[in-house]
Amino acid sequence: MENEYFEDEAVIDLADFFKVFADATRLKILFYLVAEKEASVSSIAEYLQMTQSAISQQLKVLRQNRLVKFKKEGKNVLYRLCDEHINKILTLGLEHYKELM
Repeated sequence: MENEYFEDEAVIDLADFFKVFADATRLKILFYLVAEKEASVSSIAEYLQMTQSAISQQLKVLRQNRLVKFKKEGKNVLYRLCDEHINKILTLGLEHYKELM
């Protein structure tokens, strides 16, 4: 059976993509960005009551996996979701979770 969803490379890449969502801190950051649209490291750190260093490490993983992007405004760096697909994935995951409860 030929189907693009069963190609080894695509499945492996998709598995790696979903692994990024398997960390609670990264999910909190992503949901915060859904709510706020964009935010600085310091505002995320304050909201999650974590150090800026810890948030920066997680944002690096999210950037490397193209879930978030950033823009510089002077000395400030603002993060946001890469695109609407990420928002949809998070929303669908939350809807599914609520249905199970």
